[in-house]
Amino acid sequence: MEDGEGRIVKLLLKKRVQDLGELGDLVEVRAGFGRNYLIPNGLAIEVNSANLLWFEAQKRRLLQVEAETLEQVSKVAERLNATSCTIIARATEEGHLFGSVTSDTVIEHLKQDGIEIDPSTLILEKPIKELGIYTLVVDLHPEVKAELKVWVVKGDEDST
Repeated sequence: MEDGEGRIVKLLLKKRVQDLGELGDLVEVRAGFGRNYLIPNGLAIEVNSANLLWFEAQKRRLLQVEAETLEQVSKVAERLNATSCTIIARATEEGHLFGSVTSDTVIEHLKQDGIEIDPSTLILEKPIKELGIYTLVVDLHPEVKAELKVWVVKGDEDST
């Protein structure tokens, strides 16, 4: 791979990369993106004869790993779809929260229920500042999304 700002390089994807390509795709990206992100994170390799031979030998194993990953995230999605998260918060009589409910708050409640997800997968565009029922999207995989019901309820003044 050649260095230089703005140069375009060809890489072979070792894994699916959202908005870029699938396992085994040849992609053209900026040299810096390849050098600083894709290659160090094991998502891609440089295109050369040795790497192409290696990739062909590894492709079946990589496809199996991808299938297992998809199966695992599908199970997590099923569990999330069947789960609701109740967060007790201090609020005014009008339902405005003192503070807010953030993705970190939701993830912490999920951990207490034995469900661990990557924080970057929980899509919460802005913190929740009102009492109510919210449906949050959890983007577990390019092919798998889950919906999580979050209930934000007012707690007793003594218990919060």
